[in-house]
Amino acid sequence: MNKTVILTLLLLIGFVNCKNSGKEIDKLEIAKKYYRALDNSDNTEIGLLLADSLVTKETEYDYEQTFTLKEYVEWLKWDAVFDPTYQILQIVQEDEIVKAQISKIDKRILFLHQEPIVTNQIIRFDSDKIISIETTKYIIFNDSTFVKNRDDIVSWIDDNHPELQGFIHDQTETGGLKYLKAIELYRNKK
Repeated sequence: MNKTVILTLLLLIGFVNCKNSGKEIDKLEIAKKYYRALDNSDNTEIGLLLADSLVTKETEYDYEQTFTLKEYVEWLKWDAVFDPTYQILQIVQEDEIVKAQISKIDKRILFLHQEPIVTNQIIRFDSDKIISIETTKYIIFNDSTFVKNRDDIVSWIDDNHPELQGFIHDQTETGGLKYLKAIELYRNKK
């Protein structure tokens, strides 16, 4: 009788494991939800989609940063201040990664770059959680326009509104509000 119970339990465990291992995680849908959450500045949804930490990379600029989930949510609050629009131009799953071409425009980018920035990105996963987002190529990014406009506003703010100095590096919600104020003051300087 004990053998029958043990055999039944082993078969049941084996059946459940086989059933679960056959369940495919829809990484493409997770990636789409991620970009929708960015577009909507939805901290709650982002929290459900990301692992406990997230590595962001920019291949062309040899830059890498690791965020805790809490830090990334704080960055999202900064991003939300500028009222971003993220648009998926192309997206495809290849094996265990998702490749996407993304357009982003917001009040800050419009001021600095004067048009949307378009990038190619690769999203990596650990099971059903995003662990890495790598920007592999800037398709549309005018570095000279961006840098000139950034340097002009920083210099003008330093000379005319020292209370806002450092706004460019403060990626918190408060820093974002200072950035918007700096843009407003700079545009209305004449």
